[in-house]
Amino acid sequence: MLARRLGRREVFVPLRHDPGHAQVDFGEAQAEIAGGACKIHFFAMDLPHSDACFVRAYLAETAEAFCDGHNAAFEFFGKVPRTILYDNTTLAVARILGDGVRQRTRVFSELQSHYVFADRFGRPGKGNDKGKVEGLIGWIRRNLLVPVPRAVSLRALNEQLLEGCRRRLGARLRGHDETIGERLVRDLQAFHSLPPTPYDACEKRTGRVSSQLLVRYRGSDYSVPTAYGHRDVVIRGYVHEVVISCGAEVIARHPRSYERDDFVFNPLHYLALLEQKIGALDQAAPLVGWDLPEEFATLRRLIEARMAKRGKREFVQVLRLLEVFRPEDVLAGVREAIARGAIGFDAVKHLVLCRIERRPPRLDLTVYPYLPRAMVATTSAKAYLGLLAGGAS
Repeated sequence: MLARRLGRREVFVPLRHDPGHAQVDFGEAQAEIAGGACKIHFFAMDLPHSDACFVRAYLAETAEAFCDGHNAAFEFFGKVPRTILYDNTTLAVARILGDGVRQRTRVFSELQSHYVFADRFGRPGKGNDKGKVEGLIGWIRRNLLVPVPRAVSLRALNEQLLEGCRRRLGARLRGHDETIGERLVRDLQAFHSLPPTPYDACEKRTGRVSSQLLVRYRGSDYSVPTAYGHRDVVIRGYVHEVVISCGAEVIARHPRSYERDDFVFNPLHYLALLEQKIGALDQAAPLVGWDLPEEFATLRRLIEARMAKRGKREFVQVLRLLEVFRPEDVLAGVREAIARGAIGFDAVKHLVLCRIERRPPRLDLTVYPYLPRAMVATTSAKAYLGLLAGGAS
């Protein structure tokens, strides 16, 4: 019975690994980033001949992370492998045809064409076909991700992981007289050169702007400027950024959100609309959490004290200066306007332009009907007697 059971167990042929080839896979682990526990998905590239490696962590195992990982690995090694072995991940393989031929995804075909490497795929369900990178995944978990790593940001965590890859180059593994770094020289001699620019590692989708100036991408909504309501757009999702274009023009850039049903606003996108729909100013969700310096709130109180309801629109016009000028210049204009008692949009804009053009301000208060003016006249005895008569009655 024992002999029969042993006879059914799979055995393997020892393999040799020539220079110039790579294997790629993703692994999962836990990390603590910015004080919060989260799951990370780490991209790993192994060079079987030299055992050199590259690893980078992401918040999700996506097409853009897959492509960004290749970009970063090729930059780390300074060259591109001749071939790369994968499992049958849906990030690379759209479909396996009846004769075993892989139909590649559009993103993977673009990546492969950009760097000009050949692909190879393991048999479905046979992880031992890419045993070197499978072993590397375990090594990364045991040596770089235990205990649970702590970092202030994902970028900082990736610096830690990259340092671990560099340290590994000095290791001498069992059965080898040379270090990993010494054997890497032969690998790199068999690689080919990088193209002039890296691949644009993003997922491209089309979309339409909603009536609330939002575009949905992977479960989250991102804002665009007022002028692009109800327009067709192209969305490019990067690992850390979402870029939205209309025609050939980039109309919005946002930090990437990995939360479900999240709203990512740029308050500047809504100011033109709020100028028209001023009644929504105090309930506008895109302005919640907008961390403006205290001087802006002071200016609003002063404007509304003088102009009542019309002051809200005047204040939004001041905020719209942030669409055109640098925040520090607008803030300086607001501060000087408050100091001069010149409370209004025209005065703030004039002061901002004077700062930029390096010229002294010339505020003619007769041009600004809403600014405070002091009227000085010679005392009239007749007017004084009229006041006394009015008081007596």
